[in-house]
Amino acid sequence: MKVAFIAMIMLIAGCSNTWQGVKDDSSKVWGDTKQAIHEATKD
Repeated sequence: MKVAFIAMIMLIAGCSNTWQGVKDDSSKVWGDTKQAIHEATKD
């Protein structure tokens, strides 16, 4: 029972880390996109 519990905790922790990475990647892409649009439309 303890092994299953530990495995579940590790899985949840891994998923949250992955999700945080995805959010960080998306916000970087979004920031880059906004910057590119700003550069293209600044004239």
